[in-house]
Amino acid sequence: MSVTQEEKQQIIAEYARSQGDTGSVEVQVAVLTRRIENLTEHLKTHKKDVSTTRGLLGLVARRRRLMRYLQGRDAKRHHDLAERLELRY
Repeated sequence: MSVTQEEKQQIIAEYARSQGDTGSVEVQVAVLTRRIENLTEHLKTHKKDVSTTRGLLGLVARRRRLMRYLQGRDAKRHHDLAERLELRY
């Protein structure tokens, strides 16, 4: 259910804004999106897993807050990231 270290490194390499960037909004949102996708797949087979559902809602809320922050700071980066991750915003 969680993101493996190799997947995380791959995501960081793809979405980093510069060399060594691990904490930019783009990287954080991309990692959260992968975690959300994994939990969504888990919940398709385990519909009554309430604790995972609660965790999923928290991750979605955190991603929404980060995207709102990015939209206020730089609307073009927000739009590009939403397109790359195929998010509806």
